[in-house]
Amino acid sequence: MKRILFFAATLSLATTVAHAGDPIVGNWKTELGDTAAIAPCGGGYCITLKSGKHAGKQIGTFSGKDGSYSGKITDPDANKTYDGSLTVSGGALKMKGCVLKVVCESQTWPRL
Repeated sequence: MKRILFFAATLSLATTVAHAGDPIVGNWKTELGDTAAIAPCGGGYCITLKSGKHAGKQIGTFSGKDGSYSGKITDPDANKTYDGSLTVSGGALKMKGCVLKVVCESQTWPRL
């Protein structure tokens, strides 16, 4: 479960740093140093890895607004999906992934 939050990706909007009005959209540096892109998709947001050994893989889907989001995150190494939450504060994205809402791990990614 170490890499539960290796949702190092956030579906990319290329050079977009922030979407008008929503702080989650943009590129983020994962704990492993990869680039994750978060972009609008469907009715929410998708996280896609842009670099590293899992580049191109979508690892999360979230919904929410104003800096607080919930959804699913996938550990690309284990190929397991977990319940997750994201919060954005300034230039930091805090992620939390849980198994049965009991065992949780978190990571903080800086904005690129």
